[in-house]
Amino acid sequence: MENLFGSVIGFDANRIIYQNLTKKASIKYLNYHVAIPDGNEIYIGEIVAIDEETISVLLVGQIINDQFKAGIIKKPSDPSKIRFLYTNELFKMIGDQNDSIESIEIGRSNIYKQYYVKTKALDFLASHFAILGNSGAGKSCAVARIIQNILKQKQGKIPEDAHIVLFDAYGEYNQAFRNINDQTIGLNSKVINSIVNDASEETLNIPFFLLDIDDLALLLNVREVETLHVIEKAKKLVYVFKSNDERSNVYKNDIIAECLMDILTSGRNPNQIRDQIIAVLSKYNTNELSLNSEINQPGYRRTFKQCLNIDEQGKINAISLVIEFLAPFIKVDLEDLNPNYDFDYTIDDFYYALDFALISEGTINNSSVYEKMNNLKVRLASIINSDSKELFKTRGYIDKKTFVEEFFLKDHEKCQLVNVNISHVDDRLAKTLTKIYSRLFFDYTTELKDRGSFSIHIILEEAHRYIQNDFDNTILGYNIFERISKEGRKYGTILGLISQRPSELSTTVLSQCANFIIFRMFHPDDMAIIDKITTNVNEEALEQVKSLQPGSALVFGSAFPLATIVKFDLPNPLPNSENFNILDKWYK
Repeated sequence: MENLFGSVIGFDANRIIYQNLTKKASIKYLNYHVAIPDGNEIYIGEIVAIDEETISVLLVGQIINDQFKAGIIKKPSDPSKIRFLYTNELFKMIGDQNDSIESIEIGRSNIYKQYYVKTKALDFLASHFAILGNSGAGKSCAVARIIQNILKQKQGKIPEDAHIVLFDAYGEYNQAFRNINDQTIGLNSKVINSIVNDASEETLNIPFFLLDIDDLALLLNVREVETLHVIEKAKKLVYVFKSNDERSNVYKNDIIAECLMDILTSGRNPNQIRDQIIAVLSKYNTNELSLNSEINQPGYRRTFKQCLNIDEQGKINAISLVIEFLAPFIKVDLEDLNPNYDFDYTIDDFYYALDFALISEGTINNSSVYEKMNNLKVRLASIINSDSKELFKTRGYIDKKTFVEEFFLKDHEKCQLVNVNISHVDDRLAKTLTKIYSRLFFDYTTELKDRGSFSIHIILEEAHRYIQNDFDNTILGYNIFERISKEGRKYGTILGLISQRPSELSTTVLSQCANFIIFRMFHPDDMAIIDKITTNVNEEALEQVKSLQPGSALVFGSAFPLATIVKFDLPNPLPNSENFNILDKWYK
């Protein structure tokens, strides 16, 4: 290369200003890196500005003990000893070009086009990451290419114990991974589809009995903390009713009797009391407690319903007999029950139990409580009466551990990539499903004796739809994605966020990401977020984000020694993410 640098003529913060010997304002060497040897260390700088008189070099790091370290704490003692990088020095910044299991090919260097930017696999795969950029900027192709680069044979080895789940918001990744099964023996991928009764693919299914109280609160869109105990009570009742517990009828009778006692002492007029009791017992009854139950008195016998008759004075003259009859049924406390949930039940079973849980809360006699609590039934009924019910279908008992392990199997063989196509469910349900799955995965990894032995990477397309600053912390005391972002790394549960609106993402989750791939983006709110998360990224590189070409991205973070712009190779096969040609549709 020609000699560019003359004497040092000034300093500006971390910039060194050199005399331009060529006297040409050429962009030929713009963004190239230079070395400034200084004893046992080598300072690395980037050419960030050139005019006819000067060349501005921004100091970006040092090579110390044969490793590149981003950032500087002091300037070189003699900055005049400047030269362009040697190839081995460049590789310390963009990664060794060998294809090994210890590195992942990201994309081609935008400056050194004959070389690829490679990241250390351990630094990238063991940390949360985010891929951000506007629609059409190339995110989907980049995701497909990165996963294809990860799931390939290197040095005669394959990542047979990888577990990657991709929540596909548009169903566009199916074709990108269809050949993984054929290209390398031992590697498998599968699609789980949210289309009900689609025989061509495995259907998304989370057995309803695997949902815990927090999952049910999310599913039923709970907005009041006090509602959680109703769900907990329903969970206990479904155990009592479904498991053939000998106390089943005792609990039913207790709940019905307490409800009837509340009505009898409500202060309503006799006609209202009679009608309401008949309505309750017509729907909720047992062999021991129904409208036909006999109430015996010396000399005569009457049914429960007959005891509700109103006399000429407009009174229920046998009300004391009814109260005496009901009193013995009130004798249990559901709070003392510690059920074992190792059995299966359906969404309909839970609905029945929820019905009893609601009447035990006095909803029949309190309109405000009824309105608040009955929303649970309404929301659950809407699922039961829709195709979504099939997503929670019960096909026999399976424990959570086995469910997660079988999730990553295909035809009884290890499956390294599971593409969950959630494009056929609405956003609210899709958000709930991603949270339920993520909790199951996280709980599984935290319970392993050999920590990290079954790592799971959860990648979410359109992550801003699911990972938000929402009500979870208020209602549940935590948000599962935030919990994973803060605790997941030590257990091997890793998040990958793909989003075109980082400003709508949970700030907590985004702040825990260690690596970023930023495609073209120019919305002020989103750029403000990018500006906050960038470290060791100069202003010039950040400004380039607004005008990047599709397929090009700024990469930085703990896995990248130096923030740099890369050009992604197209994946093979491509995802189905290209925009449709409107003219082809209009003019045939």
